[in-house]
Amino acid sequence: MSDETTALYAAIAEGVPDAVIFADREGIIRLWSPAAERMFGFTAAEALGRSLDLIIPENLRTRHWEGYRQVMATGETSYGTKLLTAPALRADGSRISTEFSMALVRDAAGAMAGSGAIIRDVTERWQKEKELKARLAELERRCGADEAAR
Repeated sequence: MSDETTALYAAIAEGVPDAVIFADREGIIRLWSPAAERMFGFTAAEALGRSLDLIIPENLRTRHWEGYRQVMATGETSYGTKLLTAPALRADGSRISTEFSMALVRDAAGAMAGSGAIIRDVTERWQKEKELKARLAELERRCGADEAAR
């Protein structure tokens, strides 16, 4: 890859509103974009060199690491090009809802080097959907009660 192409990739990763993160084979954060700083509340200096556990809720870590190690060992994922969803942690300890896509990254020799992710905070949309579902359930309950009363 040319220096110009590398610079373009860097400019894109630094300019998009979604977080761009790369973690090596061991799950250590090696790339943390400005949007990741805004989204998660950790500066790059605080995130780089630390485990992905920084943003993974404790109750999901075992499952995450089992999958991550399997992917790093085999170089394959069943998620492919799917858009994934998962809760994540912010620096203040609060949870956010995220959607993300992953890219498996290989080194020049073809060995697994780690995983990149582009992450979007969808908390506001998720909350609105949750509220709409609750309202719909309440309306269905009321309509069912009205039907039963007839």
